[in-house]
Amino acid sequence: MSAKPFNDTFLKACRKEPTEHVPVWYMRQAGRYQPEYRAIRAKYSFFEMNYIPEVCAEVTRLPVEQLGVDAAILFADIMTPLKPIGVDVNIESGVGPVIANPVETLADVQRLGELDPESHVPYIMEAIKILRQQLSVPLIGFGGAPFTLASYIIEGGPSKHYHKTKAFMYTQPEAWQALMDKLGEMTIRYLKAQIGAGAQAVQVFDSWVGALNDEDYRAYIAPVMHRIFSALKETGVPTIYFGVGAGHLLKEWDRLPVDVVGLDWRTSIRTARELGVSKALQGNLDPTLLLAPWEMLEAKAKEILDEGTRQPGYIFNLGHGVFPDAKVETLQKLTRFIHSYRRDT
Repeated sequence: MSAKPFNDTFLKACRKEPTEHVPVWYMRQAGRYQPEYRAIRAKYSFFEMNYIPEVCAEVTRLPVEQLGVDAAILFADIMTPLKPIGVDVNIESGVGPVIANPVETLADVQRLGELDPESHVPYIMEAIKILRQQLSVPLIGFGGAPFTLASYIIEGGPSKHYHKTKAFMYTQPEAWQALMDKLGEMTIRYLKAQIGAGAQAVQVFDSWVGALNDEDYRAYIAPVMHRIFSALKETGVPTIYFGVGAGHLLKEWDRLPVDVVGLDWRTSIRTARELGVSKALQGNLDPTLLLAPWEMLEAKAKEILDEGTRQPGYIFNLGHGVFPDAKVETLQKLTRFIHSYRRDT
C-alpha cells in the first residue's frame, strides 16, 4: 500500500460525517488539459488506454499526485461495458461515442447480451486492484445510467435533442422497458464488480437525463434507478448520482436510495437545499470559471463553499468535467484554496 496515510475525507463527506477540510475532486480530472496525459494519449487509442491496466492506473493516478485532490476516479468511459454485450461503439475524436448498430426495435434489444465483468472487462478490475495498492485516497468507480446509455445506443451517437430516444420511449414501451431492464442489470453487475475489485465509491453518470421532464422521469426512469441504487446499497459503498441540466429532477433524485447528489452549475447548492434535498451534495463550479481571473474564480468558489458547508455532507467539484483549455496550475491553486477554506461564521 502507499506509504502516505490514507485520506478518507471524501468518504466521510459522502456519509455526512464531519471532516477536517472540504474534500475536492474534479470530474474528468484525467484528461487533455494535462501535458502528461496528452503524451500517453499519443501512444494509445482511448480504449487501448483502458485495455492496459498499468496505463489505466497511471492515467487515473496522475491527477491525484498532480493536483492533490481527495479522490481518484477510474479512467474509463461509460461506453466500456457496452462493447462486450454487442454494441459496436467507437470513440471518434471530436465527436464522441459513435454506434454502428443502433437499437431500433425490441428484437435489437433482445440481441444484446449479458455482461460478465470478470471475463468481459478483466482489465478494468485489474486496474482497480493496481490502484488500490498505489493510492492514498479513495478510488471512485463509475458507470453510465440506463437513460444516458440508451440515448447513445438509440441515436447512434451524441444528440442535442434526443428525439429518437424519447420517441422510442413513447412509441415502443415494451422495448423501452426491456432496454432499461438490460442496461440496469448491466450497470449493477459492472459497478458491483468494480466494488468487489476495490472501488470505494461509485458514481453513476446520467449526463443527458435532463432532457426529460419530471413526469416522464418518474414513469420511465425512476424505477430502474431505484433498482440500481438499491442493489448498490447492499455493498455499503457510497453512491453518487450526477446529470447535466437536471435541476428540475432533484426532488425525484432525493427519493432514490443514493448517498450523494451531484449538481451541475445551473442549480445552486442553496436552491437544492431549499427544494428539500437531504442527501450529501457534490459540486458545482462552472468549469468555464477556470478560465476567469483568479479573483473571480476564488470569489465564486468561496460562495459555493459557504453554501455547501452549511450542513455536513459536502464535496467540492465542478458542475461538469474539466475541459482541455483548463490549466493544471489553476486547478492546483483552486485545490489549495479549497483545502485551506474555513467558512465565515
